[in-house]
Amino acid sequence: MAAATRTGKRWIEHWEPEDTGFWESTGKKIASRNLWFSIFAEHIGFSIWTMWSVLVLFMGTEYGFTPADKFLLVSTPTLVGSILRIPYSLAVAKFGGRNWTIVSAGMLLIPTILAAIVMTPGTPLWVFILVAAIGGVGGGNFASSMTNINAFFPERLKGYALGLNAGGGNLGVAVIQLIGLLVISTAGPSAPQIIFYIYLPVIIVALTCAALFMDNIAHLSNDGNAMGEVLKDSHAYVMSFLYIGTFGSFIGYSFAFGLVLQNQFDRTPLQAAQVTFIGALVGSFIRPVGGWLADKYGGSRVTLATFFGMAVGTVVCIMASNAGSLALFMVGFVSLFVFSGIGNGSTYKTIPAIFKTKALAAIADGESEATALRTARRLSGALIGIAGAVGALGGLFINLAFRASFQSTGSGVVAFWSFLVFYAACIVVTYVVYLRGPIAKTAADRKLELAGAGASV
Repeated sequence: MAAATRTGKRWIEHWEPEDTGFWESTGKKIASRNLWFSIFAEHIGFSIWTMWSVLVLFMGTEYGFTPADKFLLVSTPTLVGSILRIPYSLAVAKFGGRNWTIVSAGMLLIPTILAAIVMTPGTPLWVFILVAAIGGVGGGNFASSMTNINAFFPERLKGYALGLNAGGGNLGVAVIQLIGLLVISTAGPSAPQIIFYIYLPVIIVALTCAALFMDNIAHLSNDGNAMGEVLKDSHAYVMSFLYIGTFGSFIGYSFAFGLVLQNQFDRTPLQAAQVTFIGALVGSFIRPVGGWLADKYGGSRVTLATFFGMAVGTVVCIMASNAGSLALFMVGFVSLFVFSGIGNGSTYKTIPAIFKTKALAAIADGESEATALRTARRLSGALIGIAGAVGALGGLFINLAFRASFQSTGSGVVAFWSFLVFYAACIVVTYVVYLRGPIAKTAADRKLELAGAGASV
Protein backbone atom coordinates (compact mmCIF):
# COMPACT_ATOMS: atom_id res chain seq x y z
CA MET A 1 0.00 0.00 0.00
CA ALA A 2 1.52 3.30 -1.06
CA ALA A 3 1.77 6.20 1.35
CA ALA A 4 -1.30 8.42 1.38
CA THR A 5 -1.24 11.87 -0.20
CA ARG A 6 -2.73 13.42 3.01
CA THR A 7 -5.27 15.47 1.10
CA GLY A 8 -8.90 14.80 0.35
CA LYS A 9 -12.26 14.50 2.05
CA ARG A 10 -11.15 12.12 4.79
CA TRP A 11 -7.91 13.94 5.68
CA ILE A 12 -8.06 16.52 8.49
CA GLU A 13 -5.32 19.12 8.00
CA HIS A 14 -5.97 21.23 11.11
CA TRP A 15 -6.25 19.40 14.42
CA GLU A 16 -5.60 21.15 17.77
CA PRO A 17 -7.49 19.25 20.50
CA GLU A 18 -5.76 21.18 23.31
CA ASP A 19 -7.41 24.36 22.02
CA THR A 20 -10.65 24.47 24.06
CA GLY A 21 -12.51 26.55 21.49
CA PHE A 22 -11.56 24.21 18.65
CA TRP A 23 -12.41 21.17 20.73
CA GLU A 24 -15.88 22.33 21.73
CA SER A 25 -16.84 23.68 18.31
CA THR A 26 -15.34 21.00 16.06
CA GLY A 27 -12.99 18.49 17.65
CA LYS A 28 -15.25 16.71 20.15
CA LYS A 29 -17.79 15.53 17.58
CA ILE A 30 -15.16 14.29 15.13
CA ALA A 31 -13.06 12.59 17.82
CA SER A 32 -16.09 10.83 19.31
CA ARG A 33 -17.18 9.51 15.93
CA ASN A 34 -13.72 8.14 15.21
CA LEU A 35 -13.51 6.65 18.70
CA TRP A 36 -16.69 4.59 18.38
CA PHE A 37 -15.90 3.16 14.96
CA SER A 38 -12.32 2.49 16.04
CA ILE A 39 -13.68 0.56 19.01
CA PHE A 40 -15.88 -1.51 16.72
CA ALA A 41 -13.02 -2.54 14.42
CA GLU A 42 -10.64 -3.16 17.33
CA HIS A 43 -13.32 -5.21 19.09
CA ILE A 44 -13.53 -7.58 16.12
CA GLY A 45 -9.73 -7.72 15.98
CA PHE A 46 -9.58 -8.90 19.59
CA SER A 47 -12.22 -11.54 18.88
CA ILE A 48 -10.26 -12.99 15.98
CA TRP A 49 -6.99 -12.77 17.91
CA THR A 50 -8.40 -14.76 20.83
CA MET A 51 -10.51 -17.06 18.68
CA TRP A 52 -8.28 -20.04 19.45
CA SER A 53 -8.98 -19.76 23.18
CA VAL A 54 -12.50 -20.77 22.17
CA LEU A 55 -11.70 -23.22 19.39
CA VAL A 56 -9.53 -25.39 21.67
CA LEU A 57 -12.68 -26.07 23.71
CA PHE A 58 -14.11 -27.78 20.62
CA MET A 59 -11.05 -30.01 20.30
CA GLY A 60 -12.07 -33.27 21.97
CA THR A 61 -10.16 -36.56 22.13
CA GLU A 62 -10.79 -37.13 18.42
CA TYR A 63 -8.27 -34.36 17.66
CA GLY A 64 -5.53 -36.24 19.54
CA PHE A 65 -3.93 -33.21 21.19
CA THR A 66 -2.47 -33.08 24.70
CA PRO A 67 -3.00 -30.16 27.12
CA ALA A 68 0.56 -29.05 26.31
CA ASP A 69 -0.31 -29.00 22.59
CA LYS A 70 -3.32 -26.81 23.26
CA PHE A 71 -1.38 -24.35 25.42
CA LEU A 72 1.19 -24.13 22.61
CA LEU A 73 -1.61 -23.49 20.14
CA VAL A 74 -3.13 -20.60 22.10
CA SER A 75 0.34 -19.15 22.72
CA THR A 76 1.05 -18.77 19.01
CA PRO A 77 -1.34 -15.92 18.10
CA THR A 78 -0.24 -14.11 21.26
CA LEU A 79 3.36 -14.07 20.05
CA VAL A 80 2.52 -12.98 16.50
CA GLY A 81 0.04 -10.35 17.65
CA SER A 82 2.56 -8.79 20.01
CA ILE A 83 5.22 -8.57 17.29
CA LEU A 84 2.78 -6.98 14.84
CA ARG A 85 1.83 -4.21 17.25
CA ILE A 86 4.91 -2.14 16.45
CA PRO A 87 4.45 -1.99 12.65
CA TYR A 88 0.71 -1.52 13.17
CA SER A 89 1.27 1.52 15.36
CA LEU A 90 3.64 2.99 12.75
CA ALA A 91 1.11 2.32 10.01
CA VAL A 92 -1.31 4.90 11.44
CA ALA A 93 1.14 7.72 10.84
CA LYS A 94 2.24 6.41 7.45
CA PHE A 95 -1.14 5.61 5.91
CA GLY A 96 -3.67 7.40 8.12
CA GLY A 97 -5.80 6.05 10.95
CA ARG A 98 -8.91 5.56 8.83
CA ASN A 99 -7.03 3.99 5.93
CA TRP A 100 -5.17 1.55 8.13
CA THR A 101 -8.34 0.60 10.02
CA ILE A 102 -9.89 -0.42 6.69
CA VAL A 103 -6.86 -2.52 5.75
CA SER A 104 -6.34 -4.11 9.16
CA ALA A 105 -10.03 -4.98 9.48
CA GLY A 106 -10.02 -6.55 6.02
CA MET A 107 -7.01 -8.68 6.94
CA LEU A 108 -9.11 -10.37 9.65
CA LEU A 109 -10.97 -12.19 6.88
CA ILE A 110 -7.89 -14.32 6.11
CA PRO A 111 -7.42 -16.16 9.44
CA THR A 112 -11.19 -16.52 9.85
CA ILE A 113 -11.62 -18.21 6.47
CA LEU A 114 -8.56 -20.41 7.02
CA ALA A 115 -9.76 -21.51 10.46
CA ALA A 116 -13.12 -22.45 8.97
CA ILE A 117 -11.32 -24.68 6.46
CA VAL A 118 -8.91 -26.49 8.82
CA MET A 119 -11.10 -26.85 11.93
CA THR A 120 -11.71 -30.60 11.67
CA PRO A 121 -10.30 -33.74 13.37
CA GLY A 122 -7.29 -35.18 11.62
CA THR A 123 -5.72 -31.85 10.75
CA PRO A 124 -2.05 -31.89 11.88
CA LEU A 125 -1.03 -29.72 14.81
CA TRP A 126 1.42 -27.74 12.68
CA VAL A 127 -1.42 -26.64 10.39
CA PHE A 128 -3.43 -25.41 13.36
CA ILE A 129 -0.38 -23.55 14.67
CA LEU A 130 0.19 -21.91 11.27
CA VAL A 131 -3.42 -20.72 11.04
CA ALA A 132 -3.35 -19.56 14.66
CA ALA A 133 -0.20 -17.58 13.86
CA ILE A 134 -2.01 -15.83 10.99
CA GLY A 135 -4.78 -15.04 13.48
CA GLY A 136 -2.21 -12.94 15.31
CA VAL A 137 -3.05 -10.08 12.91
CA GLY A 138 -6.01 -9.35 15.18
CA GLY A 139 -3.60 -8.50 17.98
CA GLY A 140 -1.99 -5.74 15.98
CA ASN A 141 -5.27 -3.82 15.66
CA PHE A 142 -5.07 -2.71 19.28
CA ALA A 143 -1.82 -0.77 18.81
CA SER A 144 -2.96 1.04 15.67
CA SER A 145 -6.31 1.88 17.21
CA MET A 146 -4.77 3.25 20.41
CA THR A 147 -2.16 5.28 18.50
CA ASN A 148 -4.89 6.74 16.32
CA ILE A 149 -7.26 7.65 19.17
CA ASN A 150 -4.39 9.08 21.22
CA ALA A 151 -3.95 11.72 18.50
CA PHE A 152 -7.63 12.71 18.48
CA PHE A 153 -8.16 13.58 22.15
CA PRO A 154 -6.77 16.32 24.44
CA GLU A 155 -4.58 15.37 27.38
CA ARG A 156 -7.30 15.91 29.97
CA LEU A 157 -9.52 13.30 28.28
CA LYS A 158 -6.94 10.75 27.16
CA GLY A 159 -7.36 8.49 30.18
CA TYR A 160 -11.08 8.15 29.57
CA ALA A 161 -10.82 7.93 25.76
CA LEU A 162 -7.97 5.42 25.69
CA GLY A 163 -9.60 3.39 28.45
CA LEU A 164 -12.90 3.29 26.59
CA ASN A 165 -11.19 2.43 23.31
CA ALA A 166 -9.16 -0.35 24.84
CA GLY A 167 -12.00 -1.62 27.02
CA GLY A 168 -14.34 -1.85 24.05
CA GLY A 169 -11.64 -3.71 22.15
CA ASN A 170 -10.87 -6.03 25.05
CA LEU A 171 -14.58 -6.83 25.21
CA GLY A 172 -14.12 -8.72 21.96
CA VAL A 173 -12.46 -11.47 24.00
CA ALA A 174 -15.53 -11.97 26.17
CA VAL A 175 -17.92 -11.73 23.22
CA ILE A 176 -16.30 -14.50 21.19
CA GLN A 177 -16.17 -16.64 24.33
CA LEU A 178 -19.88 -16.04 24.86
CA ILE A 179 -20.54 -16.97 21.24
CA GLY A 180 -18.48 -20.11 21.75
CA LEU A 181 -20.61 -20.96 24.79
CA LEU A 182 -23.78 -20.41 22.79
CA VAL A 183 -22.57 -22.68 19.99
CA ILE A 184 -21.40 -25.46 22.32
CA SER A 185 -24.58 -25.39 24.38
CA THR A 186 -26.92 -25.41 21.37
CA ALA A 187 -25.16 -27.10 18.44
CA GLY A 188 -22.58 -29.08 20.44
CA PRO A 189 -18.77 -29.24 20.36
CA SER A 190 -18.74 -30.54 16.79
CA ALA A 191 -20.00 -27.33 15.17
CA PRO A 192 -17.30 -24.65 15.53
CA GLN A 193 -17.93 -23.47 11.97
CA ILE A 194 -20.94 -21.51 13.21
CA ILE A 195 -18.51 -19.08 14.87
CA PHE A 196 -16.92 -18.30 11.50
CA TYR A 197 -20.29 -17.77 9.82
CA ILE A 198 -21.08 -15.16 12.48
CA TYR A 199 -17.80 -13.26 12.24
CA LEU A 200 -17.20 -13.12 8.49
CA PRO A 201 -20.08 -10.67 7.75
CA VAL A 202 -19.31 -8.66 10.92
CA ILE A 203 -15.74 -8.11 9.71
CA ILE A 204 -17.06 -6.76 6.41
CA VAL A 205 -19.37 -4.38 8.31
CA ALA A 206 -16.45 -3.14 10.43
CA LEU A 207 -14.23 -2.26 7.45
CA THR A 208 -17.15 -0.65 5.64
CA CYS A 209 -17.95 1.55 8.65
CA ALA A 210 -14.30 2.58 8.89
CA ALA A 211 -14.34 3.60 5.23
CA LEU A 212 -17.54 5.61 5.59
CA PHE A 213 -17.21 7.26 8.98
CA MET A 214 -13.57 7.57 10.09
CA ASP A 215 -10.92 10.21 9.34
CA ASN A 216 -7.15 10.59 8.96
CA ILE A 217 -5.13 13.31 10.73
CA ALA A 218 -2.74 14.83 8.21
CA HIS A 219 -0.03 16.14 10.57
CA LEU A 220 0.68 12.71 12.08
CA SER A 221 3.95 11.40 10.73
CA ASN A 222 6.54 8.86 11.71
CA ASP A 223 9.36 11.35 11.16
CA GLY A 224 11.42 8.21 10.64
CA ASN A 225 12.75 8.21 14.20
CA ALA A 226 9.79 8.34 16.61
CA MET A 227 10.34 4.88 18.03
CA GLY A 228 14.10 5.21 17.99
CA GLU A 229 13.77 8.51 19.81
CA VAL A 230 11.37 7.22 22.44
CA LEU A 231 13.59 4.20 23.11
CA LYS A 232 16.21 6.62 24.45
CA ASP A 233 13.78 7.52 27.22
CA SER A 234 13.88 5.34 30.33
CA HIS A 235 10.10 5.55 30.58
CA ALA A 236 9.84 3.34 27.49
CA TYR A 237 11.37 0.42 29.35
CA VAL A 238 9.58 1.00 32.63
CA MET A 239 6.14 1.34 31.06
CA SER A 240 6.68 -1.66 28.80
CA PHE A 241 7.67 -3.76 31.81
CA LEU A 242 4.60 -2.68 33.77
CA TYR A 243 2.33 -3.32 30.80
CA ILE A 244 3.56 -6.90 30.71
CA GLY A 245 2.06 -7.21 34.17
CA THR A 246 -1.28 -5.60 33.33
CA PHE A 247 -2.22 -6.29 29.72
CA GLY A 248 -0.01 -9.38 29.49
CA SER A 249 -1.97 -10.83 32.40
CA PHE A 250 -5.33 -9.93 30.88
CA ILE A 251 -4.68 -11.46 27.48
CA GLY A 252 -2.71 -14.43 28.82
CA TYR A 253 -5.41 -15.39 31.30
CA SER A 254 -8.06 -14.88 28.61
CA PHE A 255 -6.37 -17.46 26.40
CA ALA A 256 -5.66 -19.89 29.26
CA PHE A 257 -8.78 -19.76 31.45
CA GLY A 258 -10.76 -22.51 29.73
CA LEU A 259 -7.78 -24.84 29.44
CA VAL A 260 -6.86 -24.37 33.10
CA LEU A 261 -10.42 -25.23 34.18
CA GLN A 262 -10.48 -28.31 31.97
CA ASN A 263 -7.12 -29.66 33.10
CA GLN A 264 -7.01 -28.65 36.74
CA PHE A 265 -10.65 -29.04 37.71
CA ASP A 266 -11.76 -31.63 35.11
CA ARG A 267 -14.39 -29.36 33.56
CA THR A 268 -16.04 -30.42 30.31
CA PRO A 269 -15.84 -28.06 27.32
CA LEU A 270 -19.37 -26.85 28.04
CA GLN A 271 -18.66 -26.37 31.75
CA ALA A 272 -15.49 -24.43 30.94
CA ALA A 273 -17.22 -22.30 28.32
CA GLN A 274 -19.96 -21.41 30.79
CA VAL A 275 -17.53 -19.39 32.93
CA THR A 276 -14.48 -18.46 30.84
CA PHE A 277 -16.13 -15.34 29.43
CA ILE A 278 -16.71 -13.87 32.90
CA GLY A 279 -13.08 -12.86 33.45
CA ALA A 280 -12.62 -11.15 30.10
CA LEU A 281 -16.02 -9.50 30.42
CA VAL A 282 -15.38 -7.83 33.77
CA GLY A 283 -11.77 -7.00 32.84
CA SER A 284 -12.95 -5.23 29.69
CA PHE A 285 -15.77 -3.28 31.31
CA ILE A 286 -13.57 -2.08 34.14
CA ARG A 287 -10.68 -0.89 31.97
CA PRO A 288 -12.19 2.58 31.39
CA VAL A 289 -12.52 2.83 35.17
CA GLY A 290 -8.75 2.44 35.37
CA GLY A 291 -8.33 5.37 32.99
CA TRP A 292 -10.84 7.46 34.95
CA LEU A 293 -9.14 6.68 38.27
CA ALA A 294 -5.78 7.58 36.71
CA ASP A 295 -7.19 10.91 35.52
CA LYS A 296 -8.34 11.62 39.07
CA TYR A 297 -5.63 10.17 41.30
CA GLY A 298 -2.57 9.68 39.07
CA GLY A 299 -1.59 6.73 36.93
CA SER A 300 1.25 5.41 39.10
CA ARG A 301 -0.83 5.32 42.27
CA VAL A 302 -3.62 3.40 40.60
CA THR A 303 -1.15 1.04 38.92
CA LEU A 304 0.57 0.32 42.24
CA ALA A 305 -2.77 -0.55 43.84
CA THR A 306 -3.68 -2.89 40.98
CA PHE A 307 -0.46 -4.86 41.30
CA PHE A 308 -1.14 -5.34 44.99
CA GLY A 309 -4.60 -6.60 44.07
CA MET A 310 -3.19 -8.98 41.45
CA ALA A 311 -0.71 -10.37 43.96
CA VAL A 312 -3.54 -11.10 46.40
CA GLY A 313 -5.60 -12.70 43.63
CA THR A 314 -2.67 -14.92 42.70
CA VAL A 315 -2.30 -16.09 46.30
CA VAL A 316 -6.00 -16.98 46.33
CA CYS A 317 -5.56 -19.03 43.13
CA ILE A 318 -2.65 -20.92 44.70
CA MET A 319 -4.66 -21.66 47.83
CA ALA A 320 -7.68 -22.75 45.79
CA SER A 321 -5.57 -24.98 43.54
CA ASN A 322 -4.00 -26.74 46.51
CA ALA A 323 -7.39 -27.17 48.19
CA GLY A 324 -9.15 -28.25 44.98
CA SER A 325 -11.79 -25.54 45.48
CA LEU A 326 -13.28 -24.43 42.18
CA ALA A 327 -15.40 -21.71 43.81
CA LEU A 328 -12.40 -20.11 45.54
CA PHE A 329 -10.34 -20.45 42.36
CA MET A 330 -13.01 -18.58 40.39
CA VAL A 331 -12.94 -15.74 42.92
CA GLY A 332 -9.16 -15.46 42.70
CA PHE A 333 -8.95 -15.81 38.92
CA VAL A 334 -11.73 -13.34 38.16
CA SER A 335 -10.09 -10.84 40.54
CA LEU A 336 -6.96 -11.09 38.38
CA PHE A 337 -9.03 -9.96 35.41
CA VAL A 338 -10.57 -7.11 37.41
CA PHE A 339 -7.26 -5.70 38.63
CA SER A 340 -5.44 -6.25 35.33
CA GLY A 341 -8.28 -4.38 33.59
CA ILE A 342 -7.92 -1.41 35.93
CA GLY A 343 -4.14 -1.51 35.50
CA ASN A 344 -4.47 -1.54 31.72
CA GLY A 345 -6.36 1.74 31.88
CA SER A 346 -4.02 3.39 34.38
CA THR A 347 -0.77 2.45 32.60
CA TYR A 348 -1.99 3.70 29.25
CA LYS A 349 -3.15 6.95 30.79
CA THR A 350 0.35 7.40 32.21
CA ILE A 351 2.05 7.27 28.80
CA PRO A 352 0.60 10.46 27.27
CA ALA A 353 0.84 12.19 30.67
CA ILE A 354 4.58 11.52 30.76
CA PHE A 355 5.15 13.30 27.46
CA LYS A 356 2.74 16.09 28.30
CA THR A 357 4.93 16.79 31.34
CA LYS A 358 8.01 16.85 29.11
CA ALA A 359 6.21 19.15 26.67
CA LEU A 360 5.38 21.63 29.44
CA ALA A 361 9.04 21.64 30.46
CA ALA A 362 10.06 22.29 26.83
CA ILE A 363 7.57 25.16 26.56
CA ALA A 364 8.98 26.67 29.75
CA ASP A 365 12.43 26.49 28.12
CA GLY A 366 11.24 28.47 25.12
CA GLU A 367 9.96 25.90 22.63
CA SER A 368 6.71 26.78 20.87
CA GLU A 369 3.59 25.25 22.42
CA ALA A 370 2.35 23.77 19.15
CA THR A 371 5.67 22.05 18.43
CA ALA A 372 6.07 20.72 21.97
CA LEU A 373 2.56 19.30 22.15
CA ARG A 374 2.84 17.77 18.68
CA THR A 375 6.09 16.08 19.72
CA ALA A 376 4.38 14.80 22.86
CA ARG A 377 1.59 13.22 20.81
CA ARG A 378 4.08 11.70 18.37
CA LEU A 379 6.27 10.16 21.07
CA SER A 380 3.39 8.98 23.22
CA GLY A 381 1.94 7.27 20.15
CA ALA A 382 5.27 5.55 19.53
CA LEU A 383 5.50 4.37 23.13
CA ILE A 384 1.91 3.12 23.03
CA GLY A 385 2.97 0.88 20.16
CA ILE A 386 6.11 -0.33 21.92
CA ALA A 387 4.47 -0.91 25.30
CA GLY A 388 1.53 -2.62 23.62
CA ALA A 389 3.86 -5.00 21.80
CA VAL A 390 6.02 -5.82 24.80
CA GLY A 391 3.02 -6.04 27.11
CA ALA A 392 1.26 -8.52 24.86
CA LEU A 393 4.29 -10.80 25.16
CA GLY A 394 3.21 -11.27 28.76
CA GLY A 395 0.31 -13.30 27.41
CA LEU A 396 2.81 -15.61 25.71
CA PHE A 397 4.80 -16.01 28.92
CA ILE A 398 1.67 -16.86 30.91
CA ASN A 399 0.58 -19.59 28.53
CA LEU A 400 4.09 -21.05 28.27
CA ALA A 401 4.32 -21.01 32.08
CA PHE A 402 1.02 -22.88 32.34
CA ARG A 403 2.18 -25.33 29.66
CA ALA A 404 5.41 -26.10 31.55
CA SER A 405 3.60 -26.28 34.90
CA PHE A 406 0.96 -28.75 33.70
CA GLN A 407 3.56 -30.80 31.85
CA SER A 408 5.77 -31.19 34.90
CA THR A 409 3.29 -31.30 37.80
CA GLY A 410 -0.20 -31.70 36.32
CA SER A 411 -1.21 -28.45 38.03
CA GLY A 412 -0.93 -24.72 37.44
CA VAL A 413 0.40 -23.94 40.92
CA VAL A 414 4.03 -23.55 39.85
CA ALA A 415 2.96 -21.10 37.16
CA PHE A 416 0.99 -19.04 39.68
CA TRP A 417 4.04 -18.82 41.96
CA SER A 418 6.06 -17.40 39.07
CA PHE A 419 3.31 -14.84 38.40
CA LEU A 420 3.34 -13.82 42.07
CA VAL A 421 7.08 -13.14 41.93
CA PHE A 422 6.60 -11.01 38.82
CA TYR A 423 3.80 -8.95 40.38
CA ALA A 424 6.04 -8.32 43.39
CA ALA A 425 8.70 -6.99 41.03
CA CYS A 426 6.10 -4.72 39.38
CA ILE A 427 5.11 -3.34 42.78
CA VAL A 428 8.74 -2.49 43.57
CA VAL A 429 9.37 -0.89 40.16
CA THR A 430 6.20 1.20 40.26
CA TYR A 431 6.89 2.47 43.76
CA VAL A 432 10.60 3.14 43.36
CA VAL A 433 10.50 4.68 39.89
CA TYR A 434 7.27 6.70 39.89
CA LEU A 435 6.44 7.40 43.52
CA ARG A 436 9.86 7.80 45.11
CA GLY A 437 12.42 7.60 42.33
CA PRO A 438 14.38 10.04 40.16
CA ILE A 439 12.42 9.60 36.94
CA ALA A 440 10.01 12.51 36.39
CA LYS A 441 6.50 11.85 37.65
CA THR A 442 3.47 12.26 35.43
CA ALA A 443 1.60 15.55 35.36
CA ALA A 444 -1.33 14.06 37.24
CA ASP A 445 0.91 12.70 39.98
CA ARG A 446 2.73 16.02 40.37
CA LYS A 447 -0.53 17.90 40.61
CA LEU A 448 -1.78 15.56 43.31
CA GLU A 449 1.45 15.84 45.28
CA LEU A 450 1.44 19.64 45.15
CA ALA A 451 -2.15 19.65 46.39
CA GLY A 452 -1.27 17.53 49.44
CA ALA A 453 -0.15 19.04 52.71
CA GLY A 454 3.61 19.02 52.95
CA ALA A 455 3.98 17.33 49.57
CA SER A 456 7.03 17.93 47.46
CA VAL A 457 8.02 17.15 43.90
